[in-house]
Amino acid sequence: MDTATSRGQHLSAPRDVEQLRAAIVARHDELSPRLRQVAQYVLDHPNDMGLQTLAVIAERSGVQASTIVRFAKAFGYEGASDMQRLFREELINSSPSPSYAERIRQFKERTGDRQDLAPGELLHEFASANIIALEHMKDTIADAQLERSIELIERARAVHLVGLRRSFPVAAYMAYALRRVEKPAHLIDGLAGLLDDQGSMVTENDLLVAVSFKPYADETARIAARAKASGASVIAFSDSRLSPIARDADVAFEIRDAEVRQFRSLTASLCLAQTLVIGYAQRLEKQKAERR
Repeated sequence: MDTATSRGQHLSAPRDVEQLRAAIVARHDELSPRLRQVAQYVLDHPNDMGLQTLAVIAERSGVQASTIVRFAKAFGYEGASDMQRLFREELINSSPSPSYAERIRQFKERTGDRQDLAPGELLHEFASANIIALEHMKDTIADAQLERSIELIERARAVHLVGLRRSFPVAAYMAYALRRVEKPAHLIDGLAGLLDDQGSMVTENDLLVAVSFKPYADETARIAARAKASGASVIAFSDSRLSPIARDADVAFEIRDAEVRQFRSLTASLCLAQTLVIGYAQRLEKQKAERR
């Protein structure tokens, strides 16, 4: 019996899915490699956890059914069925919608794998995939996350933004948009090799917005960790609750941008960035109107 399992037998089991997600993130490092594999599947495929049998989940996650039972016991449940019940209850209490994985599976069945598409067909394929990503984001991001993020932007002395490689456009756009609504915003771009120097400017009165997707940029994770250690607030845009920038963030947005023919889009991420900036701008306008 591994340490995580024995410890789990003495813990109170999380009472809902959000508590379980938080517990998985908090205890991820102490789990064995196989249990981490289950943890990733639990976070990425909540609909499967609520709707599929243990055998199907085991096959799709690439582990034995007994490993899933061991995972459930590590978090205080009597067995896997008790853990799955939380996901079924969440599905019953929320608007039913296909999981992202199921939407993508259906999309691939419709589009096939032709390599001779005309430009118009390619446009339709990319547009359809981005619609799926936007629908998924609309269904999964909670109002409380958006409200909390706008509060953090409002309270911050300044907003610092970092996103490297393919994540750079999201950080750059948000820095530009925040300046348009007169919020001090600083893009950490590493120009002239000054990435660490720029990152060190984040103070306890500031907010860092960090953007990183697989394969995660070590530099972004390092800047986020330093900002958190300095007492600054952190908002993360990433593709997993277990990503290096998401685990300790004040708000972690899990975004599944479209991927078509090995090209990844940023449509959903940019939509979220726009939502936060405009949400902040509207709050400012409301406050001004109330003071008149």
